[in-house]
Amino acid sequence: MNYTQSHTELKSVFSPESDQINISWSGVKINNVRFQTGFTAGDFLHIQDHLITENSSFSYPVFSPPSKSKKVILLLHGLNERSWGKYLAWAHWLSENTSSYVILFPISFHINRSPESWKDPRIMLQVAKTRNTEIRKNEMSSFANVALSNRLTEDPMRFFNSGQQTASDLIHLLKTIRIGVHEIIPPGCRLDIFAYSIGAFLAEILMLSDPENLFSDSRLFIFCGGSVFSNMNGRSKLIMDTYAFNKVYNFYLNDFENRIKEKGRIAEFLRSTQIGMAFRSMIDRSRFRSFRESRFRKLRDQIRCIILAGDTVIPPDGVVATLSETRSAQTVKIMDFPFAYTHENPFPVLGFSDSKNVDRTFETIFEEAGLFFA
Repeated sequence: MNYTQSHTELKSVFSPESDQINISWSGVKINNVRFQTGFTAGDFLHIQDHLITENSSFSYPVFSPPSKSKKVILLLHGLNERSWGKYLAWAHWLSENTSSYVILFPISFHINRSPESWKDPRIMLQVAKTRNTEIRKNEMSSFANVALSNRLTEDPMRFFNSGQQTASDLIHLLKTIRIGVHEIIPPGCRLDIFAYSIGAFLAEILMLSDPENLFSDSRLFIFCGGSVFSNMNGRSKLIMDTYAFNKVYNFYLNDFENRIKEKGRIAEFLRSTQIGMAFRSMIDRSRFRSFRESRFRKLRDQIRCIILAGDTVIPPDGVVATLSETRSAQTVKIMDFPFAYTHENPFPVLGFSDSKNVDRTFETIFEEAGLFFA
């Protein structure tokens, strides 16, 4: 089944409420596994965020190959995603064609770790109307990005805090696999990562810091991502509005390092841990450059990246500049597609006249990933 068909069929059968989903045309099956965060929130989370119970207890899909495997791929998604729809065909292809378990794990306060109201157009249209009344001349505002835009405008530290909670949850999850207590994935699996967009930013931080030696042998395949934060442009009707992005950008480029000098649990974490140092080094290429470059050089054989020439959210130049630090010419490949695409929708499900090009291009990208993971 080609990408367009797979995308459509999987969206029609997938339900996050179902314990197990059998795919009639494939040997791959999907299990939704329950997860309870063990993250000790403390002062890492905004006080109001403690009340969002969906973020603490949720499920995540695991795609299982037709036969038992010793490989697992962690697929990390993009910023402001509210459903798994875009990624189901990606995960299915990787599981079926690399004989791997594939984990779709939601970033904190994303997808099913967020309230249903955040993706309800009727509710969010009213919220966006109120925001646009309060903030004049705000570009890129939409019902789809207003929840994230409001949250980051209120507190830009939520960008770091959400990532840190996700990293903590992933470390816990991967340790359960390592010691053999995961309900689906057997122990002894080699872990690789397929990371898209902001998921690549998180994956790079995990690879650079390698907490508890969990990623020392991992391979990271990046798609539409890979740059330091300062080379990203999150202004998008599907990500965040211009006012929110400008506030977040100015905070991390101008105020963040001064905030770290203050006393507090977050500041101490950022100063004293490898994850904290890795995050700080991925804000701008001028920050902790020797730390970042030395780590990337060690990882040069473990990272491959495909970026798109027409990507305006994570432009190619910033990715090339960041990953050139691996000093491997093979690390980054720039491609362009023979159809209209965007960063947020690289494989649009189009009419019949263009769907064949989309299908072929999807296969090209994912075959490269599959060969890298082989």
